[in-house]
Amino acid sequence: MVVLGIDPGFGRVGYGVISYVKNKYKAIEYGCISTEPNTPISKRLHKIELDLRQIISKYKIDAASIEDLFFNNNSKTAIKVAEARGVILNTLEDLNIPIFEYTPLQAKLAIVGYGRAEKIQVKNMVKEFLNLDKMPKLDDTTDALAIAICHTNSYRINSLIEK
Repeated sequence: MVVLGIDPGFGRVGYGVISYVKNKYKAIEYGCISTEPNTPISKRLHKIELDLRQIISKYKIDAASIEDLFFNNNSKTAIKVAEARGVILNTLEDLNIPIFEYTPLQAKLAIVGYGRAEKIQVKNMVKEFLNLDKMPKLDDTTDALAIAICHTNSYRINSLIEK
């Protein structure tokens, strides 16, 4: 199974492509789609779509897992991230990629075993799961990889329940 994990944003969209075969994880590609500040939001959203399509075109993606939005107080930022998330969901749907959504709490629970885990705990476990030499620099990338791992764990558990 090849899963694309996505941490939505408008300044940076974290992404991670992983494979999960016979209980083994492998990072295929990961990074961030970055957009320039002070660029009109329409151009930023368009860049996100184009870059996402380019990433997807490289791999046979079986599923996409995307982080559900969670915001405490900045509604202006929340609206822009929601717009980017809409573009991402529309792009995935247009390419017929099955979409699965997970909250940060679900991802932390799947990765660390504790829904209120600290960022460093998630980073360490992502590094461990994927056998990475070093941790990704940006939290957006780590979060995307965690969301992808979360999906493989959820998929595996659901497959066992259905049997």
